[in-house]
Amino acid sequence: MNDARSKLTWLLIAIVGALTVFPVLMLALGSLSEGLTAFGKFTLDKYVQAYTDPVLFEVMLNTAVFVLGSSLLSTLLALFLAYLNTRTDIPFKFLFKVISIIPMMIPHLLFAVSWALLLNPSNGLINLALKQAFSLDSAPFNIYSIWGMILVEGLLDMPIAYLIIAPAMASFDVALEESSRVCGAGNWRTLLRVTLPVLRPAILAAFILGLVRSLASFAVPSVIGMPGRVHVLATHLYEMIATGFATDYGKAAAVGMSVLAASVTLIVIYRALTAESEKFVTISSRGFRPVVILLGKARMPLFWLVGLLSFVLIVLPVAVLLYTSLVPYSMVPSARALSLMSWKHWSEVLGDPISLLSLKNSLFLAVLGATLGIILSVFVAYVIVKVKTRASAILESLSYLSFSFPGIVIGIGFMWFFVQTPLYATIWALLLGYIATYLPYGIRPLSSAFIQIHSHLEESSLVCGASPLTTMRRIIVPLLIPGIVSGWILMASMFLRELTLSVVLSRPGTEVLAVQILRFAEDGLWGRLSALGIVMILISTLLVVAATLVGNRFKAA
Repeated sequence: MNDARSKLTWLLIAIVGALTVFPVLMLALGSLSEGLTAFGKFTLDKYVQAYTDPVLFEVMLNTAVFVLGSSLLSTLLALFLAYLNTRTDIPFKFLFKVISIIPMMIPHLLFAVSWALLLNPSNGLINLALKQAFSLDSAPFNIYSIWGMILVEGLLDMPIAYLIIAPAMASFDVALEESSRVCGAGNWRTLLRVTLPVLRPAILAAFILGLVRSLASFAVPSVIGMPGRVHVLATHLYEMIATGFATDYGKAAAVGMSVLAASVTLIVIYRALTAESEKFVTISSRGFRPVVILLGKARMPLFWLVGLLSFVLIVLPVAVLLYTSLVPYSMVPSARALSLMSWKHWSEVLGDPISLLSLKNSLFLAVLGATLGIILSVFVAYVIVKVKTRASAILESLSYLSFSFPGIVIGIGFMWFFVQTPLYATIWALLLGYIATYLPYGIRPLSSAFIQIHSHLEESSLVCGASPLTTMRRIIVPLLIPGIVSGWILMASMFLRELTLSVVLSRPGTEVLAVQILRFAEDGLWGRLSALGIVMILISTLLVVAATLVGNRFKAA
């Protein structure tokens, strides 16, 4: 039994290591090579060219402002909402669960597009409405700016920050705050001097994770930043490899190494902060009962503020896309707009061969990729949870390594690898890249499920003569159905909406939905873009519903 587990562990280390470490190695070698066709002819010229480029300083400055600004906004919003939800008497607290979960189902690309449709200076719906209402000569808002990027990215990252801060806020022992008030401190001083210092690890962890996500973000910088000529590192890399006649993958790899190093460093800091948070546990007994702070006259105004935020995060993006897909051009909602509505953009998209091919490819990658990814995740999670050896610890580190990989950077690493193989410019290159990048999303729910399965069940099966594989198939897997369904839904949703890796690896014939939507955005075809975006949201929703029904059926059986 131990010998079989050892062989399985080392086999998985080889597979996961090839998926996660190999692209990084190829990225490093590529940054030192003369070019794709001269791989192995080492030179430092690419580093010299990349880091003496006068444009790089402005790009890095923009990146720093964008990353810090969006992370600060998302953390402050999450802290504000977490405090309202866990510590006050604000009504309809179910809204907080909606805010923290449903926005994750809306692809970042479509969320950014919806804000571009609302606030672009030429024909944004809000700008058009304000110009008509107040007879303005120019648009009052311009989303195509660094501040527009910060706003949209901050709203996108807020749910993740909330999921980190809210549990810490809920488990905070209010006796510390009561002691502060007994000593004469008011609510505001108690918040600043007691509550926030104790919650510092969770707040910093949310902030650091926001830095990682915004550093890796491509949807917002491409849709909002590039039209306004506000370039960050992600779009700087994209322009190196996807625009112009002379793409330079070596120079892009050299810049990518710095982005990767920064991202890995931030993830290490994040993990250290989350580990440190255990030192700040303030609840240790069953007698804990949180004290609810009465908001008084501010109760309903704050509730309406939360309702407005829910509308902005959930309803508005989908509503804007649906409306834009039905009108002939950008126009303020009115009786005339209602009379001009038609299915023209939908028929154009559904009759477009490239759009249909991108739909077919995305469905193929979502279904097959998530299935293969979840099968691999089952074995990896089993070894991580049930096999307590140094080798399993190595596997765990490897399996979560891709969390720190910005998609466009690791995509360049994959490009250096695939161009040396027959997989280049095929759908299989995208499949392998997707699985490697999103493997942790399958492992996380399955690891939690394995922890709940007692080892006695497995041992009893083996004692009765069943092989390890039969035990896995007949005993363990049926008990894992909820975790398998959760992991499959998450991976399929990620694959369906994937953009950053796809813009690097996708080639003619292997277009996917997100890349086609980005092409429509670059060409200003907002109607077609919106129709295809609604199709993406509908398919993602159907995948979730179908997988949930299958999971419930297995649990009932």
